[in-house]
Amino acid sequence: MNTLATVSSASLPALAAAAGEHASMQFLDFFAANIRNEHTRRPYARAADEFSAWCASADVPSIGSVQPVHVATWIEAGTRELAASSVKQRLAAIRHL
Repeated sequence: MNTLATVSSASLPALAAAAGEHASMQFLDFFAANIRNEHTRRPYARAADEFSAWCASADVPSIGSVQPVHVATWIEAGTRELAASSVKQRLAAIRHL
């Protein structure tokens, strides 16, 4: 199955969608052009969705409003629930994005 279909405008995280059309297109381009391996694309997309949901709960309105402290807080919360390799993968996804 082509996982590009899972990262479409219908599943665009609210964080990217709230930043406007240009940011939305950059987000989709990141997954379509920069991540060629679908086994990487899928967890990166999941991390982006989870980070977007976390930002919504933390009242971060758009990707342009994200600060390093937001990423650090989200990653720190992940260390309580996930294996170290999963936390590293989530951080890599957000850094690349």
